[in-house]
Amino acid sequence: MGLDSLRQAIDSIDDRLLELYNERLKIVHKVGEFKNQTKAPIYRPEREQEILNRLKAKNKKDSGVLNDEAIDALFLELFAVARNYELPERIAFLGPEASFTHQAAEMKFGAMSSYLPIHTIKGVFREVSEGRAKFGVVPIENSFNGIVSDTISSLSTFNLKIVAEVIVEVHHVLATKAEDIKDIKRIYSKDIAFGQCSRFLEDLGLDMVEQIPVESTAKAAQLATKDSKSASICSEVASKLYNLPVLFRNIEDDGNNRTRFFIVSDFENQPSGKDKSTILVRLPNRPGALVDFLNDFKEAKIDLTKIKSHIVEGVSIFFIEFDGHKNDEKIKGIFEKHRDSIKFLGSYVKEADDV
Repeated sequence: MGLDSLRQAIDSIDDRLLELYNERLKIVHKVGEFKNQTKAPIYRPEREQEILNRLKAKNKKDSGVLNDEAIDALFLELFAVARNYELPERIAFLGPEASFTHQAAEMKFGAMSSYLPIHTIKGVFREVSEGRAKFGVVPIENSFNGIVSDTISSLSTFNLKIVAEVIVEVHHVLATKAEDIKDIKRIYSKDIAFGQCSRFLEDLGLDMVEQIPVESTAKAAQLATKDSKSASICSEVASKLYNLPVLFRNIEDDGNNRTRFFIVSDFENQPSGKDKSTILVRLPNRPGALVDFLNDFKEAKIDLTKIKSHIVEGVSIFFIEFDGHKNDEKIKGIFEKHRDSIKFLGSYVKEADDV
Protein backbone atom coordinates (compact mmCIF):
# COMPACT_ATOMS: atom_id res chain seq x y z
CA MET A 1 0.00 0.00 0.00
CA GLY A 2 1.45 3.36 -1.06
CA LEU A 3 1.51 6.62 0.92
CA ASP A 4 -1.56 8.03 -0.83
CA SER A 5 -3.52 4.86 -0.05
CA LEU A 6 -2.46 5.02 3.60
CA ARG A 7 -3.59 8.65 3.82
CA GLN A 8 -6.93 7.77 2.25
CA ALA A 9 -7.36 4.98 4.82
CA ILE A 10 -6.65 7.45 7.64
CA ASP A 11 -9.14 9.93 6.17
CA SER A 12 -11.77 7.21 6.00
CA ILE A 13 -11.20 6.29 9.66
CA ASP A 14 -11.34 9.97 10.68
CA ASP A 15 -14.69 10.31 8.89
CA ARG A 16 -16.03 7.32 10.82
CA LEU A 17 -14.69 8.75 14.09
CA LEU A 18 -16.42 12.06 13.41
CA GLU A 19 -19.73 10.27 12.82
CA LEU A 20 -19.29 8.27 16.04
CA TYR A 21 -18.37 11.38 18.07
CA ASN A 22 -21.54 13.11 16.87
CA GLU A 23 -23.61 10.01 17.58
CA ARG A 24 -22.15 9.83 21.10
CA LEU A 25 -22.94 13.50 21.76
CA LYS A 26 -26.57 12.98 20.73
CA ILE A 27 -26.88 10.25 23.37
CA VAL A 28 -25.04 12.43 25.90
CA HIS A 29 -27.65 15.11 25.22
CA LYS A 30 -30.43 12.68 26.15
CA VAL A 31 -28.57 11.75 29.35
CA GLY A 32 -28.26 15.46 30.11
CA GLU A 33 -32.02 15.90 29.78
CA PHE A 34 -32.55 13.21 32.42
CA LYS A 35 -29.97 14.85 34.69
CA ASN A 36 -31.58 18.26 34.31
CA GLN A 37 -34.93 16.82 35.36
CA THR A 38 -33.44 15.32 38.52
CA LYS A 39 -30.90 18.13 39.17
CA ALA A 40 -28.12 15.52 39.10
CA PRO A 41 -24.56 16.81 38.51
CA ILE A 42 -23.16 16.61 34.99
CA TYR A 43 -19.71 15.50 36.19
CA ARG A 44 -19.72 12.00 37.68
CA PRO A 45 -16.12 10.92 38.33
CA GLU A 46 -17.10 7.40 39.33
CA ARG A 47 -18.96 6.87 36.02
CA GLU A 48 -16.02 8.18 34.00
CA GLN A 49 -13.66 5.85 35.88
CA GLU A 50 -15.99 2.92 35.21
CA ILE A 51 -15.83 3.68 31.46
CA LEU A 52 -12.03 4.01 31.48
CA ASN A 53 -11.58 0.76 33.39
CA ARG A 54 -13.82 -1.10 30.94
CA LEU A 55 -12.02 0.33 27.90
CA LYS A 56 -8.57 -0.49 29.28
CA ALA A 57 -9.60 -4.06 30.03
CA LYS A 58 -11.09 -4.46 26.54
CA ASN A 59 -7.96 -2.93 24.99
CA LYS A 60 -5.75 -5.49 26.75
CA LYS A 61 -8.05 -8.36 25.80
CA ASP A 62 -8.02 -7.26 22.16
CA SER A 63 -4.22 -6.66 22.21
CA GLY A 64 -4.70 -3.01 21.32
CA VAL A 65 -1.66 -0.83 20.64
CA LEU A 66 -2.86 1.99 22.94
CA ASN A 67 -1.46 2.05 26.47
CA ASP A 68 -3.51 3.06 29.52
CA GLU A 69 -2.14 6.63 29.51
CA ALA A 70 -3.17 7.12 25.89
CA ILE A 71 -6.69 5.88 26.63
CA ASP A 72 -6.92 8.30 29.55
CA ALA A 73 -5.74 11.21 27.38
CA LEU A 74 -8.16 10.47 24.53
CA PHE A 75 -11.28 9.75 26.54
CA LEU A 76 -10.85 12.31 29.34
CA GLU A 77 -10.81 15.00 26.65
CA LEU A 78 -13.87 13.43 25.05
CA PHE A 79 -15.63 13.44 28.43
CA ALA A 80 -14.77 17.12 28.85
CA VAL A 81 -16.20 17.96 25.42
CA ALA A 82 -19.39 16.09 26.28
CA ARG A 83 -19.81 17.86 29.64
CA ASN A 84 -19.34 21.27 28.08
CA TYR A 85 -21.72 20.38 25.27
CA GLU A 86 -24.43 19.99 27.92
CA LEU A 87 -23.48 22.78 30.29
CA PRO A 88 -20.30 24.89 30.16
CA GLU A 89 -18.53 24.46 33.47
CA ARG A 90 -16.59 27.14 35.31
CA ILE A 91 -13.61 25.75 37.18
CA ALA A 92 -12.00 27.85 39.92
CA PHE A 93 -8.37 27.00 40.62
CA LEU A 94 -5.47 28.34 42.61
CA GLY A 95 -3.93 30.54 39.93
CA PRO A 96 -2.46 31.98 37.93
CA GLU A 97 -2.63 30.36 34.50
CA ALA A 98 0.07 27.79 33.75
CA SER A 99 0.45 26.94 37.45
CA PHE A 100 0.59 23.27 38.40
CA THR A 101 -2.94 23.61 39.79
CA HIS A 102 -4.08 24.83 36.37
CA GLN A 103 -2.46 21.75 34.83
CA ALA A 104 -4.26 19.52 37.33
CA ALA A 105 -7.57 21.17 36.44
CA GLU A 106 -7.06 20.66 32.71
CA MET A 107 -6.14 17.01 33.28
CA LYS A 108 -9.67 16.41 34.60
CA PHE A 109 -11.76 18.98 32.77
CA GLY A 110 -10.01 19.40 29.43
CA ALA A 111 -9.22 22.51 27.44
CA MET A 112 -12.83 23.50 26.68
CA SER A 113 -13.91 24.31 30.23
CA SER A 114 -14.03 27.88 31.50
CA TYR A 115 -11.21 28.41 33.99
CA LEU A 116 -11.22 31.00 36.74
CA PRO A 117 -7.81 31.69 38.36
CA ILE A 118 -8.14 32.65 42.04
CA HIS A 119 -5.33 34.07 44.18
CA THR A 120 -6.01 32.11 47.39
CA ILE A 121 -7.17 28.63 48.36
CA LYS A 122 -9.89 30.10 50.55
CA GLY A 123 -11.01 32.16 47.56
CA VAL A 124 -11.39 29.00 45.47
CA PHE A 125 -13.63 27.46 48.14
CA ARG A 126 -15.63 30.68 48.39
CA GLU A 127 -16.27 30.87 44.62
CA VAL A 128 -17.61 27.31 44.57
CA SER A 129 -19.66 27.76 47.77
CA GLU A 130 -21.33 30.87 46.38
CA GLY A 131 -22.09 29.24 43.04
CA ARG A 132 -19.84 31.33 40.81
CA ALA A 133 -17.92 28.16 39.93
CA LYS A 134 -19.11 24.57 39.83
CA PHE A 135 -15.76 23.04 40.79
CA GLY A 136 -12.64 24.11 42.63
CA VAL A 137 -9.13 22.70 42.23
CA VAL A 138 -6.66 23.10 45.10
CA PRO A 139 -3.40 21.44 46.18
CA ILE A 140 -3.57 19.20 49.23
CA GLU A 141 -0.04 17.79 49.53
CA ASN A 142 3.36 17.58 47.90
CA SER A 143 5.80 14.70 48.26
CA PHE A 144 8.55 17.20 49.10
CA ASN A 145 6.72 19.76 51.27
CA GLY A 146 3.86 17.79 52.84
CA ILE A 147 0.29 18.86 53.61
CA VAL A 148 -1.09 22.25 52.51
CA SER A 149 -2.45 23.85 55.68
CA ASP A 150 -4.71 26.36 53.90
CA THR A 151 -6.56 23.54 52.15
CA ILE A 152 -7.15 21.69 55.44
CA SER A 153 -8.45 24.89 57.03
CA SER A 154 -10.80 25.57 54.10
CA LEU A 155 -12.11 21.99 54.15
CA SER A 156 -12.90 22.53 57.82
CA THR A 157 -14.61 25.89 57.24
CA PHE A 158 -16.65 25.30 54.07
CA ASN A 159 -19.32 22.67 53.45
CA LEU A 160 -18.00 21.38 50.14
CA LYS A 161 -17.18 17.81 49.19
CA ILE A 162 -14.10 16.29 47.61
CA VAL A 163 -15.30 14.66 44.37
CA ALA A 164 -11.94 13.68 42.84
CA GLU A 165 -8.19 13.71 43.33
CA VAL A 166 -5.48 14.40 40.75
CA ILE A 167 -1.79 13.50 40.97
CA VAL A 168 0.61 15.70 38.98
CA GLU A 169 4.29 14.97 38.50
CA VAL A 170 6.19 18.19 39.24
CA HIS A 171 9.01 19.02 36.84
CA HIS A 172 10.78 22.37 36.87
CA VAL A 173 12.78 24.13 34.18
CA LEU A 174 15.23 27.01 34.30
CA ALA A 175 13.99 29.49 31.70
CA THR A 176 15.70 32.72 30.74
CA LYS A 177 16.40 35.20 27.96
CA ALA A 178 20.04 35.29 29.01
CA GLU A 179 22.35 33.86 26.36
CA ASP A 180 24.89 32.64 28.91
CA ILE A 181 24.28 31.29 32.42
CA LYS A 182 26.96 33.69 33.68
CA ASP A 183 24.73 36.61 32.70
CA ILE A 184 21.97 35.59 35.14
CA LYS A 185 21.90 38.01 38.10
CA ARG A 186 18.56 37.08 39.69
CA ILE A 187 16.13 34.15 39.69
CA TYR A 188 12.38 34.35 40.26
CA SER A 189 10.30 31.46 41.57
CA LYS A 190 7.90 30.29 44.24
CA ASP A 191 9.66 29.85 47.58
CA ILE A 192 9.20 26.07 47.74
CA ALA A 193 10.52 25.67 44.17
CA PHE A 194 13.90 27.09 45.23
CA GLY A 195 14.08 24.38 47.89
CA GLN A 196 13.04 21.68 45.42
CA CYS A 197 15.86 22.66 43.04
CA SER A 198 18.61 23.47 45.57
CA ARG A 199 21.12 20.86 44.35
CA PHE A 200 20.84 22.05 40.75
CA LEU A 201 21.35 25.68 41.81
CA GLU A 202 24.38 24.72 43.88
CA ASP A 203 25.93 22.58 41.14
CA LEU A 204 25.76 25.41 38.62
CA GLY A 205 26.81 28.11 41.07
CA LEU A 206 23.41 29.76 40.93
CA ASP A 207 22.93 29.45 44.69
CA MET A 208 24.94 32.68 44.97
CA VAL A 209 22.58 34.54 42.59
CA GLU A 210 19.79 36.65 44.12
CA GLN A 211 16.69 34.50 44.63
CA ILE A 212 13.42 36.44 44.52
CA PRO A 213 10.34 34.56 45.84
CA VAL A 214 7.01 35.33 44.12
CA GLU A 215 3.51 33.92 44.55
CA SER A 216 3.75 31.34 41.75
CA THR A 217 6.14 29.81 39.25
CA ALA A 218 3.95 31.17 36.44
CA LYS A 219 4.40 34.70 37.79
CA ALA A 220 8.15 34.00 37.92
CA ALA A 221 8.18 33.20 34.20
CA GLN A 222 6.25 36.38 33.44
CA LEU A 223 8.71 38.52 35.39
CA ALA A 224 11.75 36.89 33.81
CA THR A 225 10.55 37.86 30.34
CA LYS A 226 11.07 41.53 31.22
CA ASP A 227 14.76 41.28 32.09
CA SER A 228 17.47 39.56 30.03
CA LYS A 229 19.66 39.17 33.14
CA SER A 230 17.03 37.24 35.09
CA ALA A 231 15.73 33.68 35.01
CA SER A 232 12.82 31.74 36.44
CA ILE A 233 12.31 28.32 37.91
CA CYS A 234 8.91 27.38 36.52
CA SER A 235 6.97 24.70 34.67
CA GLU A 236 7.58 24.14 30.98
CA VAL A 237 3.95 25.11 30.37
CA ALA A 238 4.60 28.51 31.95
CA SER A 239 7.76 29.04 29.89
CA LYS A 240 5.78 28.37 26.71
CA LEU A 241 2.95 30.67 27.78
CA TYR A 242 5.34 33.60 28.17
CA ASN A 243 7.70 32.63 25.31
CA LEU A 244 10.62 32.26 27.69
CA PRO A 245 13.41 30.00 26.36
CA VAL A 246 14.22 26.90 28.43
CA LEU A 247 17.88 26.54 29.34
CA PHE A 248 17.63 23.38 31.52
CA ARG A 249 14.83 20.85 32.04
CA ASN A 250 13.97 18.57 34.97
CA ILE A 251 16.09 20.52 37.44
CA GLU A 252 14.22 19.34 40.56
CA ASP A 253 16.26 17.47 43.19
CA ASP A 254 13.74 14.65 43.51
CA GLY A 255 12.67 12.98 40.28
CA ASN A 256 9.61 11.59 42.08
CA ASN A 257 8.32 15.01 43.13
CA ARG A 258 4.53 14.85 42.90
CA THR A 259 1.68 17.05 44.03
CA ARG A 260 -1.80 15.83 44.85
CA PHE A 261 -4.83 18.03 44.21
CA PHE A 262 -8.45 17.89 45.35
CA ILE A 263 -11.44 18.75 43.17
CA VAL A 264 -14.25 20.09 45.36
CA SER A 265 -17.90 20.73 44.57
CA ASP A 266 -21.38 20.69 46.11
CA PHE A 267 -22.37 17.04 45.59
CA GLU A 268 -21.35 13.55 46.71
CA ASN A 269 -20.20 10.66 44.52
CA GLN A 270 -21.81 7.28 44.27
CA PRO A 271 -19.58 4.23 44.94
CA SER A 272 -17.21 3.25 42.12
CA GLY A 273 -15.75 0.07 43.60
CA LYS A 274 -12.33 1.68 43.97
CA ASP A 275 -12.90 4.54 46.39
CA LYS A 276 -11.00 6.51 48.97
CA SER A 277 -12.64 8.61 51.70
CA THR A 278 -11.39 11.65 53.57
CA ILE A 279 -12.60 12.96 56.94
CA LEU A 280 -11.69 15.54 59.55
CA VAL A 281 -11.94 14.34 63.14
CA ARG A 282 -12.26 16.37 66.36
CA LEU A 283 -11.98 13.96 69.26
CA PRO A 284 -13.02 14.44 72.90
CA ASN A 285 -10.25 15.75 75.15
CA ARG A 286 -9.63 12.56 77.12
CA PRO A 287 -6.79 10.02 77.36
CA GLY A 288 -6.96 7.29 74.73
CA ALA A 289 -9.57 8.99 72.54
CA LEU A 290 -7.50 8.66 69.36
CA VAL A 291 -6.53 5.04 70.08
CA ASP A 292 -10.17 4.09 70.68
CA PHE A 293 -11.20 5.81 67.44
CA LEU A 294 -8.52 4.10 65.35
CA ASN A 295 -9.26 0.70 66.89
CA ASP A 296 -12.75 0.86 65.42
CA PHE A 297 -11.18 1.02 61.95
CA LYS A 298 -8.87 -1.86 62.81
CA GLU A 299 -11.74 -4.03 64.03
CA ALA A 300 -13.72 -3.24 60.87
CA LYS A 301 -10.64 -4.14 58.76
CA ILE A 302 -10.59 -0.74 57.07
CA ASP A 303 -7.22 0.27 55.63
CA LEU A 304 -6.19 3.70 56.92
CA THR A 305 -3.92 5.35 54.34
CA LYS A 306 -3.17 8.68 56.04
CA ILE A 307 -3.36 10.27 59.49
CA LYS A 308 -2.15 13.85 59.96
CA SER A 309 -2.69 16.13 62.95
CA HIS A 310 -3.50 19.76 62.25
CA ILE A 311 -4.45 22.92 64.13
CA VAL A 312 -7.51 24.86 62.93
CA GLU A 313 -8.42 28.01 64.87
CA GLY A 314 -6.47 26.77 67.86
CA VAL A 315 -8.18 23.37 67.92
CA SER A 316 -6.34 20.12 67.21
CA ILE A 317 -7.97 18.00 64.50
CA PHE A 318 -6.98 14.91 62.51
CA PHE A 319 -6.97 14.64 58.73
CA ILE A 320 -7.67 10.96 58.02
CA GLU A 321 -8.02 8.98 54.80
CA PHE A 322 -8.99 5.36 54.27
CA ASP A 323 -10.00 2.96 51.53
CA GLY A 324 -13.71 2.61 50.88
CA HIS A 325 -16.89 4.65 50.38
CA LYS A 326 -18.96 6.24 53.13
CA ASN A 327 -21.92 4.07 52.09
CA ASP A 328 -20.02 0.83 52.72
CA GLU A 329 -21.75 -0.98 55.59
CA LYS A 330 -18.67 -1.32 57.78
CA ILE A 331 -17.88 2.37 57.36
CA LYS A 332 -21.44 3.51 58.04
CA GLY A 333 -21.21 1.90 61.46
CA ILE A 334 -18.12 3.92 62.40
CA PHE A 335 -19.68 7.14 61.11
CA GLU A 336 -22.77 6.54 63.20
CA LYS A 337 -20.77 5.78 66.35
CA HIS A 338 -18.60 8.90 65.98
CA ARG A 339 -21.07 11.25 64.27
CA ASP A 340 -20.26 14.06 66.73
CA SER A 341 -16.53 13.85 65.97
CA ILE A 342 -16.41 13.30 62.20
CA LYS A 343 -16.76 15.82 59.40
CA PHE A 344 -17.13 13.86 56.17
CA LEU A 345 -15.20 15.50 53.33
CA GLY A 346 -15.83 13.12 50.47
CA SER A 347 -15.60 9.67 48.91
CA TYR A 348 -14.04 9.62 45.45
CA VAL A 349 -12.22 7.45 42.94
CA LYS A 350 -8.80 6.52 44.29
CA GLU A 351 -5.94 7.67 42.03
CA ALA A 352 -3.01 6.66 44.26
CA ASP A 353 -2.19 5.50 47.78
CA ASP A 354 -0.02 8.54 48.45
CA VAL A 355 2.27 11.10 46.82
